[in-house]
Amino acid sequence: MSFAAGSLAGALAMGGIYYGFSNMIQTRTAQHRADIHLLSERIASTPTMVPSPPPASERITHRPLTSLIQSKWNEEVAGLFGTVWRWEQRATELGKKVLYGDDP
Repeated sequence: MSFAAGSLAGALAMGGIYYGFSNMIQTRTAQHRADIHLLSERIASTPTMVPSPPPASERITHRPLTSLIQSKWNEEVAGLFGTVWRWEQRATELGKKVLYGDDP
């Protein structure tokens, strides 16, 4: 008799657990379905034009005087670096001549 009572109690407990999980899954599925429906309606009903700031190319203001000053400055700096580079090359050649002598 205890085998039958134990089996019946186990089956009843498992039935309750199964019913609880099944009910929870069904409830959550219904809620997800409602949420997805709401989101799809929001996506379908939103306007296609979203206000956004103008692109960066339109926000750039052209200043001719500033551009001229910057280009002249860049040319001067480039010339300065070129001069220093040539001096370094001459110093290297002079150092080699002093250390190793004149090349035949």
